[in-house]
Amino acid sequence: MTEPAPSFETLQTPLDDPSAWRGADLRAQTDWIVTLTPAEIAEIEAALAGVRDRQADLFALSRDDFPLPTLSTRLEGLLPVLEGGRGFALVRGLPVERYGEADARTIFWGLAQHVGIPEPQDGAGNLMHDVRDTGKSFADSDTVRDYQTDAAINFHNDGADIFMLCCVQTGASGGQSLLVSAVEVFNEAMRRRPDLAEVLQQACWHMDTRGQRRDGVKTQVMPIYTYWNGQLTPNYKNSLMYAAQRFPDVPPFSAAQTEAIALLDEICGDPDIALSFAMEPGDIQIASNYATFHARTKYQDSGDTDRRRHMLRIWLSIPNGRPLPPNFEGTREFGATYARRMTPNGGKT
Repeated sequence: MTEPAPSFETLQTPLDDPSAWRGADLRAQTDWIVTLTPAEIAEIEAALAGVRDRQADLFALSRDDFPLPTLSTRLEGLLPVLEGGRGFALVRGLPVERYGEADARTIFWGLAQHVGIPEPQDGAGNLMHDVRDTGKSFADSDTVRDYQTDAAINFHNDGADIFMLCCVQTGASGGQSLLVSAVEVFNEAMRRRPDLAEVLQQACWHMDTRGQRRDGVKTQVMPIYTYWNGQLTPNYKNSLMYAAQRFPDVPPFSAAQTEAIALLDEICGDPDIALSFAMEPGDIQIASNYATFHARTKYQDSGDTDRRRHMLRIWLSIPNGRPLPPNFEGTREFGATYARRMTPNGGKT
């Protein structure tokens, strides 16, 4: 196991931050939805044609290999929204039904190049994940992860600065997307139970690494919320916290921890606080892993194997990303971003 994180300042009042929003306030708004124009779609398809002509390796493609003369500016305009603003956006209107799976991957990768730098999502270093049901359950093995199942996924954050999630195909039913403001969740915890808000900031939370750390470490020990440099930076993995309890050297949740995580789940599930929406084929969700937690409801696939729920996911470090707390340096999810931004020469020797 890793050593507990160092001590940090404890935030004792709600935090006034642009990323503190409530779902009830956003449902009547549409400014978080970015709809692609016909001209922007034409740019995407022209870039795709160029990649096809060169038969280039997908993960070797840079933003220069996927030129988007006007859409690039619009995508870059999302960066201050993702870091320093609301913390998320939904890009809508990509006609994904026109493309096969290989072309959809190329387009998604190409778009991501205009937002940030892809980071590894697992111990094998994969830069793009297929989010779909593999027929396994989280309990099947010590390495199965929630995104590989059709089960409901509790609120959590991913890795790197942001995640991008592209809907290639919806399932037969379910699979609703949910987002909450991580800062507003903390603020509500502080209003309701300041004693438990303090527990959320203690380095007492063990998280199962699901065999994804190259050094073989089985759990990470961190606060759920780290207050550093005037910002709350979270690392919340509900299912991984419970999974870590199976290890004999991980202490059982204290009474205060049990209360704190129950309070966090209660607040995240509050319909006034969470924003719920259905992703349609071609939708791309882009969200900060520091400003938001995300979840999904259980889904059911169609019996037609060609019409099963399928999402593509990329984790990105962005050029305007926040300074990360020192306790994020060795983590499975954020270590690559920390090395890129917070260490000399981007962590290269």
